[in-house]
Amino acid sequence: MTVKILIIEDEAAIREMVDMALSAAGYQVFGAESGEEGFSVLNEHVPDLILLDWMLPGMSGIDFARRIRKDPLCGQIPIIMLTARGEEEDKVRGLDSGVDDFITKPFSPRELASRIKAVLRRASPMASEEVVDVEGLTLDPVSHRITANDSNVDMGPTEFRLLHFFMTHPERVFTRGQLLDNVWGTNVYVEERTVDVHIRRLRKAISGTGHDRLIQTVRGAGYRFSTRP
Repeated sequence: MTVKILIIEDEAAIREMVDMALSAAGYQVFGAESGEEGFSVLNEHVPDLILLDWMLPGMSGIDFARRIRKDPLCGQIPIIMLTARGEEEDKVRGLDSGVDDFITKPFSPRELASRIKAVLRRASPMASEEVVDVEGLTLDPVSHRITANDSNVDMGPTEFRLLHFFMTHPERVFTRGQLLDNVWGTNVYVEERTVDVHIRRLRKAISGTGHDRLIQTVRGAGYRFSTRP
């Protein structure tokens, strides 16, 4: 599954440089010139990571980070802040607002790629193809095997991708459209009600051991994967 990155940067030259470097590295990149435009992009695409400039017109990067951390749909997306401010006090402000890492301008594409990989590894085992285990439900993306309390679980390829996405993005609410975008892909037209069909199939596949309770319906919003009642 292609990793999606949203860059919010008002300087076109930097935005284009980052877009070219990350696209060449195999990432899918979305761009925005301001925090307001960034939120508009988030309504259509849920990225795996956000690159966020500190100094933006209108809403600052700090304000954007604080606001997104309160958003139930996007609050867990990792954020790397791009900044010319390297002082410790500024970094503390950024961390307090919910930023995961900093890159000080000017930076090289190589440094940027390295920071992105490190943050994605911390935030999502999916990016490094690691085995994921949640309360005895284990998914191995390399061997394409799923076990529940050491018993093999059979499911279709779409349900496998859906479960993999859920397990690597826990405690986040996703709308049906966002699940279609992230699991099926942006170039495939599928009706949103199709998501409900595959959710039912997925729950049925893991219901024998009670793990179907982990896939929760959030009324009026969508679905989430959570160990909380």
